[in-house]
Amino acid sequence: MPRLRSLQLTLLISLLNCALPVCGDDLLQTANNILLYQRNTGGWPKNYDRDAKLSEADRTQLKLDKAQTDSTIDNGATHREIRILAKAYHRLGNQQFRDAAVAGVKYLLQAQYDNGGWPQRYPQPSSYHKHITYNDDAMIGVMNLFRNIVQGSGDLEFVSSDIRRQCDRALQRGLQCILKTQIRVDGRLTAWCAQHDVKTLAPAKARSYELPSISGNESVGIVRYLMKIEDPDSDVVAAIEGAISWFESAQLKGLRQIKVEAPAAPNGMDIKIIPDPSAPPLWARFYDLQTQQPFFCSRDGIPKKTIAEISHERRNGYSWLGTYATELLQKHYPLWKKNRG
Repeated sequence: MPRLRSLQLTLLISLLNCALPVCGDDLLQTANNILLYQRNTGGWPKNYDRDAKLSEADRTQLKLDKAQTDSTIDNGATHREIRILAKAYHRLGNQQFRDAAVAGVKYLLQAQYDNGGWPQRYPQPSSYHKHITYNDDAMIGVMNLFRNIVQGSGDLEFVSSDIRRQCDRALQRGLQCILKTQIRVDGRLTAWCAQHDVKTLAPAKARSYELPSISGNESVGIVRYLMKIEDPDSDVVAAIEGAISWFESAQLKGLRQIKVEAPAAPNGMDIKIIPDPSAPPLWARFYDLQTQQPFFCSRDGIPKKTIAEISHERRNGYSWLGTYATELLQKHYPLWKKNRG
């Protein structure tokens, strides 16, 4: 009977561990792949398959690629790798995973600008990659990681006290950058652009169809980050309230985005916006900096008032509208207000 109970306990522990996102051999393979993709900078490139089964030729090439300077925080890169490595170290005990995670944290510390922002790529960023980047939650992803490090949570308790202090200072600089880049229109606080100029902090252009604007998407992650600050000062409270007020005024009601058959289109489908009084509110990805009206854009960089006016390729190849701020307004903001008393 004792042996049976022991076997049952072992099986239970195994099942609990496998209920987590990555389990056992899969976690080991993923973590080993991440080690191979890590650059000498300490960071990682984006959009590779972390879970791929690599051949010997793949491994050889990745070792040669380590000197590349394509490390980035775009599309979740680097801060996501650090979290996976921390999980792997916590569960598998391999010191290499811990060392690689620490090297990644040091890379992120080094990549931060003096003004508190982070570029999309580092080192040697050029073009829009050098902008302070909120796009796709890049900078907020780093700051959420640093917050976990400072708190010693999320499998990151192994980070040294010295690095933890550096992360804390980086968070304070990052917060000041967030507050300074919040866009004012006619003296009123609104939200943020997806990227801001590193020198002037003004809203900045990225790709040809990503014009300086107020973002109805990326701004959500920024506000949620601010809401998690304990004992926020008056500047943080004002930033949150200003952004919430803007989100409330920027919502688009009575419209629904649908997919329709379009035999003449390359993929036989197209996106269309139709009136629908029962539809949940939508927010646009981009709002004009002066009029605060939504706009849409093809690769020619010319803003249009409706999604129907832009090319089929861009209309169907980008997220222009979404229920981005629904949970923020209906769930997160009321809870934040309640907790503040």
